[in-house]
Amino acid sequence: MTPPRPRAGTPAGARRKLAAPTVAMLPRIADSLSFLYLDLVRIVQDYTGVCAEINTAQRGTETVYLPTAALSCVLLGPGTSITARALATFARHGTTVVVAGSGGVRCYAASIPESLSTTWLEQQARAWADNRRRLDIATAMYRQRFGDTDMPTDLNLDKLRGMEGQRIKAHYRLLAQQHRIGRFRRNYDPDSWDTQDPVNLALSAANTCLYGIVHAAILALGCSPALGFVHSGNQQAFVYDIADLYKAELTIPLAFSLHSSPEPESEARRSFRDGLRLFKLLPRIVTDVQRLLAPGTDIAAPDLDEQLVDLWDPVVGTVAGGVNYGSGEAS
Repeated sequence: MTPPRPRAGTPAGARRKLAAPTVAMLPRIADSLSFLYLDLVRIVQDYTGVCAEINTAQRGTETVYLPTAALSCVLLGPGTSITARALATFARHGTTVVVAGSGGVRCYAASIPESLSTTWLEQQARAWADNRRRLDIATAMYRQRFGDTDMPTDLNLDKLRGMEGQRIKAHYRLLAQQHRIGRFRRNYDPDSWDTQDPVNLALSAANTCLYGIVHAAILALGCSPALGFVHSGNQQAFVYDIADLYKAELTIPLAFSLHSSPEPESEARRSFRDGLRLFKLLPRIVTDVQRLLAPGTDIAAPDLDEQLVDLWDPVVGTVAGGVNYGSGEAS
């Protein structure tokens, strides 16, 4: 049963007012994003804030308060429940809430707060709609995969796709030699899933985990997972774009290391989750997305007061909202 709402002027009412977010408390996307993963807890709202309740036989019920104003994204893993009041508080503080799989390696659903700035979504949409900028970003993605390799400046997208295909085949061949498994051929066939070799099974499982992490980071930035630059025509197009930046470094070597595993899928998921602590993938995704969408610029958030609402103008771009332009006074 929900407790009665505290009245103004009472100690409980004062604590509730103190916990209400202000504009200055909302997290800035330009700061290092804070991601919190929770599982096997109940998240509730009390009179002072949002807290996670953990029940154990040894210690009973323990309560940990969550720094809602400092969190940009909360990943809710298996065994987690959350009350409507707690979810509303996250929304008021501008925190993206993602329903994730174990270790945050899958993304099933997400709640994006209305206070989340559209800065990066607008950057993405403008670049995606401009063929020249879209080509530049797609080219930059391919070049990032090649690392420090020197490449001619006159390469087009078709040649880069061919070079990437050759690079991946060479990577497969090198790892197959290192693990002494003979010739390897990438194969993804859902209809014949159980007949595939351990490396293919592990690679498919690890890639699925990677897609979930990338999806969560893209949503936390406020971008659209559907507006891709290399991939197109799928609600996960941008997810595939960004995930491809890390496969050669993260999921492919992991899959080959499990070539003799009797349970390659489950081991791939567990190993991927454990490896994220060292790889620091979530902050890296955020940095790469921002750098690709706004190359050569200072990644700084606009003033929070200016983010609340603007009006579009075809000449000057944006003008301040909340103004009565008939009288020149604030409405």
